[in-house]
Amino acid sequence: MLRLAPALLARLGRARPWAPVRRREAAAGGEEEQFVFLEYEPEPGEAAAATAATTTTTTTAAAAAARREREPGKKRRQRRSVVGTPDPSVPPSGVSCSGCGAELHCRDGAAPGFVPAEKYRTLSEGPAGVAGLRGAVCQRCWLLAHYGRALRLRLPPEQHREVVSAALRRPPRHGRGPLLLYLLDVLELPDPVLPQLPALLGPDVPAAGLLVVGNKVDLLPADSPGHLGRLRQRVAAACAEAGLHGAPVVDVRLVSAKTGFGMEGLISRLQRSWKCAGDVYLLGATNSGKSTLFNALLRSDYCKSRATDTVNRATVSPWPGTTLNLLKFPIINPTCDRIFRRQERLKEEATKTEDELSSEEKKYLKHLKKQGYLVGRVGRTFQQLKSSSVIDFDPDMLSYSIDEDPRDSPQKHEEREEFTHNEVKDARWCFDTPGIIKENCVLNLLTDEEVKLVLPTTAIVPRTFILKPGMVLFLAALGRVDYLQGEKPAWFTVVASNLLPVHISTLSNADAFYEERAGQELLKVPMGGKERMKEFPPLVPQDITLKGIGPTEAVADIKLSSAGWVAVTAHEEEKLLLRAYTPKDTRLVLREPPLLPYISTIRGARIAGTAAYRTRKPPSLVENLKTRERR
Repeated sequence: MLRLAPALLARLGRARPWAPVRRREAAAGGEEEQFVFLEYEPEPGEAAAATAATTTTTTTAAAAAARREREPGKKRRQRRSVVGTPDPSVPPSGVSCSGCGAELHCRDGAAPGFVPAEKYRTLSEGPAGVAGLRGAVCQRCWLLAHYGRALRLRLPPEQHREVVSAALRRPPRHGRGPLLLYLLDVLELPDPVLPQLPALLGPDVPAAGLLVVGNKVDLLPADSPGHLGRLRQRVAAACAEAGLHGAPVVDVRLVSAKTGFGMEGLISRLQRSWKCAGDVYLLGATNSGKSTLFNALLRSDYCKSRATDTVNRATVSPWPGTTLNLLKFPIINPTCDRIFRRQERLKEEATKTEDELSSEEKKYLKHLKKQGYLVGRVGRTFQQLKSSSVIDFDPDMLSYSIDEDPRDSPQKHEEREEFTHNEVKDARWCFDTPGIIKENCVLNLLTDEEVKLVLPTTAIVPRTFILKPGMVLFLAALGRVDYLQGEKPAWFTVVASNLLPVHISTLSNADAFYEERAGQELLKVPMGGKERMKEFPPLVPQDITLKGIGPTEAVADIKLSSAGWVAVTAHEEEKLLLRAYTPKDTRLVLREPPLLPYISTIRGARIAGTAAYRTRKPPSLVENLKTRERR
C-alpha cells in the first residue's frame, strides 16, 4: 500500500480510520479518481514488501544499488549469487525436502529439490551420510520461507497431474481405498479444477469417499445472517455441476485453515465418520490452502501426538504450486477414550470467555482477528504445543561470490527424532499432494511480487461505487468494467485484495488512461513500466446484459479471473449493458446468483463529490468461545 505523505496526513487531520482518501490524477486530458483507503496500509513488514513491489523499475534499481553499497561485504556476496552452485556429477539423494516433498539434489538449480552443492556436501558427507539430509529443505523452500521469494522452476502442469494421479492409483492399503479431501478456495467459485476431478480419478481409483472443504471463508464478510449456509450450498452446487453426482461425497465443510475457523469441526467429522479406516489425500488447485491445512492438521488432534516432533511443516507461500511432491503425517487412531477426552477439552474451552484466556492466547487471538472475519481455536488434547524450531540453513553456505572459494563452517548436528517401525507399520497417513495448476488464470501471468499483491491474505474490505452510464471501473490493470447503457445509476462493489487500487474513469478517457498508466505505480499490477506491458497480454472485452433485482441485492458477480470480482446491484427491472475486460487467455466468469448478494450494503455514507462510499469493516467472530455478557 502506498504510504501517505506527511503533508497529506497533516491536511487530513483526524480522519476516520475507515475513511478513504481521494486523489485526482490528470491523464489523457481528463481527471481520473484513485481511491486510497487508510485501512489498507499493511503492517510494517508487509508494508515494506508492498512498497518495494510497487516502486517503478528505475527507482527500484537505484535504491537497490544504494542499499548494496551500504551492506557489509558478506551480505553483498550472498545477494549476488543467492542461487548457489550446482554439481551435475553428484547423484540424487533419494531424500525428500521436508517443505515441498521434492527429492533433494544439487545437480540442476532450475529443478525442484535443488540444494546448493556446498550445503549438500556439508549435510551428506557427515557421519550419517545421505541420511544427514533428512529434515533439510531445498533452496526454493528456504527462499520462500525466509524471503518470500519464489524461484522459477521447470515443472510442467502434466508433471503435477502425474504425481497426483499415480498416488491415487496405488493399491488400496488395509483393504480399503483412501478418503479424498478436496480443498477449494471459496473465492474461486466456480472452482476451475473441480470439473477435472472425475477425469483425474478415473474408474480405476479405489476412493472410498470424497469430502469437499471450502477454504478461506475468513476473508469474506458476512453480508447477511446465514451467509455461511448459503456458501455451503454454493460449494455443494459446484460439486453437482462438476459431474460429481455419482461420487461418494460424504460431506461439505467450510473452514479457514489459516485462522482455524471450522477446523475442530472438520477434525471431529473425520474422526467420527472415517475414523482410521484408511489413508487420506489432500487434493485441490494451486494456492487453495492445502499446505496450510496440512500444517493445521499436523498440529492438531488428527495427527499422532509424537509426529509434531518428527514431521516438518509444509512450506506455505502465496506462490502457486508450493508443494511439488507428496508430504505425509501419520493419523492418530481415534479410540473411544481419545474421543471422550477430546470432547471434554472442547466443552471446557467453549465455557471460556476471551478475558479468561492467557496473555499469549489473547495476543494470538488479536493477531488472527486482524487476519480474518472468522476465527477458531485449534488445540491439542494429547500433547502440549512446542515452539517450532528454525530450519538450520546457513546463509553463508547457501551461496558464494565469484571471487570467493567455498569454506566449510562448523555444522551443528542435532539428534532428530524418528518413528520406530512398530509406530508406523500399520499407520494410516494423511498426504499433501501437489496443487493442480489452474489454466487460463491471471496468476500464471504475474511475477511473485505481483502475486503477493493480488492474492488477499487478510479480511477483504468491500469497496462500493455508484456509477452512471458512460463510467468505467478499473481494478489495477488486471480488469475493467464499463457501464455502457442503463437509465439509472448502479452500484458496483469490488471484492478483491485490499492492496489492489480501484480507479474510476469515463469511457472517453479510459483507453488513453490505461495506455498511459498500465505498468506504472498508480495501477500497481502489473509493474515494470512500458517494457513489462509489452509482454503482458492485452485486455479482451466481453459484453454482459443484466436485469436488476433491487437496490440492496446484487444480480451477479463479474469475476475477473483470480484478481477478484465486481458485484453489480441495480434497481428492480433495470436493464444494464456492461462490458468487462480481462487479460487475453484468462477466464472471465459471470457468476449468477452472486456469492454475496447483499455485499453492497456493507458500506458507509457516500463521499461527497465522488463515486465512492466510505468503507465499513464488520467485526470478527471467534468460534468456540463464550460471548461476554453485556451489562
